[in-house]
Amino acid sequence: MVNRLENSLATELLPFVLGSIAGSVDVIGFLGLNGLFTAHITGNLVILAAHVVAGGEASLPLVISVPVFIIALAISRLLAGGLERVRIGPLPVLLLLQLVLLLAFLAICLVAGPGANPDASNMIVASMLGVSAMAVQNALVRVAMAGAPSTAVLTTNITLLTTDLGEILLGRDANRVASARGRISVTWPAVAGFLLGCTFGASGEAVFGLGALALPTGLALIALVLGLGGRSDYVNTWHLTRKD
Repeated sequence: MVNRLENSLATELLPFVLGSIAGSVDVIGFLGLNGLFTAHITGNLVILAAHVVAGGEASLPLVISVPVFIIALAISRLLAGGLERVRIGPLPVLLLLQLVLLLAFLAICLVAGPGANPDASNMIVASMLGVSAMAVQNALVRVAMAGAPSTAVLTTNITLLTTDLGEILLGRDANRVASARGRISVTWPAVAGFLLGCTFGASGEAVFGLGALALPTGLALIALVLGLGGRSDYVNTWHLTRKD
């Protein structure tokens, strides 16, 4: 039995685009918002713990990023559940919500202009909009793209790629090797997208500051178009099927 991901080309591109969004937003936020991770919430916990142990003063965005992320996750899940009950596929709606949040994030940063204080009230709102957008992305991958890899956490995907590569090179069970090949085919685009997002996001932030958020915002629009093109009438077609 071999796991195979059945979907249209449009939906197969989503992990790459979503990975690019997460990578670019994360690095732009880290560089432009005083070390705040918008997608990699674990990083915020590590930095916060370091501040506590060292007796330093943690910034407000750093402190509230985790609860804001959790609240946004919960709201996204409730929204998806409500949409499913009325037989509406949640993927396009959640992608639209992410786009709106990123647009608001970008707009506030553009109005604030270069050199804005990350601890100013408007920038705290902006940074939490970014955190919320990434929470929505994490939620939509879980609830609307079953079987797709994580698009915002590189550690898990690199672990999968490495172990699956080992299985392909050293494994003797044909079914397990075939399954590993199938997983690699859907995991590597998310990894590649994240890495490219980090590269272009960092380069953009160096030149345009927080205005570089136009990159992930534009990618979010592309993701929405892909999501609309890859959906079915009700049940999203992202699902793992078993095929002999």
